[in-house]
Amino acid sequence: MFGFKEWTLICDALGHGAQSIILRKGGIAEGRAGFRFQHEEFLLFPTLFHEQVAKLRLPPATPLPVPRPDGQHEILYRIRVEWTADVTDWEKVRALAPFHLWQESEIEKRFRQDGQPGVSLAFVRVAKLSAPFVFPDAPRFGGCRSWITLPELPADITAAHVLDTATERERERQIRALL
Repeated sequence: MFGFKEWTLICDALGHGAQSIILRKGGIAEGRAGFRFQHEEFLLFPTLFHEQVAKLRLPPATPLPVPRPDGQHEILYRIRVEWTADVTDWEKVRALAPFHLWQESEIEKRFRQDGQPGVSLAFVRVAKLSAPFVFPDAPRFGGCRSWITLPELPADITAAHVLDTATERERERQIRALL
């Protein structure tokens, strides 16, 4: 099963239905080809980047979730990519602000990174797992890369969409209209 590394608070926003898009430029380990949404389905692998509150449109006192005391990883959400787009027009990226939590300065930094203006956008359908998927840490989960290979999800864990289809389709319509 593939895992997608994302800031913990963005995982929470996706998991609570506050956000249905992922914007990405890519990690250091993406290589010359750059970032791509390579997988239709994946699990959200939350990363605990401590400066993330300052880079998101959240109150400064927003607490970061605390890591598990046993050092294991806990996955709560499965993602299905419904469609992707490369957005190379800064004004269109700015217009997406109501649909994500990132500060404009953080998105602009990503947009302009590497001298190639643009970000990759994925419109996603988020499902909450019926039980947390917990597994031990391993060196292969580290590093500055977006995609990692995770242990197989146990067969008894199911998932249910966090937003109803009508709400998801309306959000999709609004985002497509901006693009």
